[in-house]
Amino acid sequence: MLRLLKQERLLVLAFAVCLVAYVTEHAVLEGGQLVSAIAAAALVVVIILASTRVAYHAEVLAHKVGDPYGTMILTLSAVAVEVLILAIMMSSTSSPTLVRDTIYSAVMLDINGILGLAALLGGLRHGEQDYNDDSSRTYSVMILTAMGISMLVPEFIPAAKWHYYSAFTICAMIALYAVFLKMQVGPHSYFFSYTYPRTRPAVGGGPPPEKEAEQEPAAVSIGVILVGVLIIGFLAEFMSAFLNTGLEGTGAPPALMAVVVAAISAAPEIMTALRAALRNRMQSVVNIALGASLSTVILTVPIMEAIALYSGQPFIMAMSPVQTVMVAITLVVAAINLNDGQTNAIEGMTHFVLFATFVMLTMLGL
Repeated sequence: MLRLLKQERLLVLAFAVCLVAYVTEHAVLEGGQLVSAIAAAALVVVIILASTRVAYHAEVLAHKVGDPYGTMILTLSAVAVEVLILAIMMSSTSSPTLVRDTIYSAVMLDINGILGLAALLGGLRHGEQDYNDDSSRTYSVMILTAMGISMLVPEFIPAAKWHYYSAFTICAMIALYAVFLKMQVGPHSYFFSYTYPRTRPAVGGGPPPEKEAEQEPAAVSIGVILVGVLIIGFLAEFMSAFLNTGLEGTGAPPALMAVVVAAISAAPEIMTALRAALRNRMQSVVNIALGASLSTVILTVPIMEAIALYSGQPFIMAMSPVQTVMVAITLVVAAINLNDGQTNAIEGMTHFVLFATFVMLTMLGL
């Protein structure tokens, strides 16, 4: 037990911070905007650290079961954290666009940020990196369909009939994911895997993740994931309250809270994808980046739409013109770059520039 607590010291720290936040919540809120903003920033860091442990144990389970199940575990753990934080923040904010902006931010972070940076660094180190192009095409068309149904078409739905389309969207997302899941783990599972001709040594020395995974009991990893997500949920509740107070009247970009939620869930995936790219495992990068984008859209939308139907308060899901243009450019560039089974530094740079554009537009409040 002591060894486990020492190994999971980041989660122990997160739990301790959670207790401190519980005891000092009123004092922090009464301290004003500056104190609340500092407290919120500190909690964001702690949540990211806790998320890395959740992602690590998800990665352990992923190595044990292999692709495509491994990728599902990695992406679903990240989406679970994102949905939990988003649901908690929705209860303490009146922003009707938080769900839309979070999904949009997550897609920009996953495809342009994670994939772009990984392909750039991996390309500079290894040159052209191979992967199964069936996976990229499947992911891309699913992302386009899911975002089109849930975030483009709602622009044309009359306000008086939003609940009908929300119910349809829930059914459509569930049907899409059910078929995709059957294909991913069934007869077309080979779409999402790639057989590498040789094994390259891990960057920085030390045992590869596969060896580390063999030493970790699956039951321990499952338990840590569940406890970690629970701790993150409590931390997110305090972070949301502090962030609302800290940003009140500051003129901060409206989408900043959405970017924070997306960044928290994407942070562990970034490290996993970069390690895979530097080990010349681009298939894992593609599965993580595109799989996380698809899971974010196809799983977050029905949950949030169900909450909207239950509460009777609709969310604004239709993307703004700028968001629509950025998503369109991103998916077109991804379709061109990811159609030949190889990535390189130039392709990575194109996506990373799009990510930088997203950051700039966010800072401009667009």
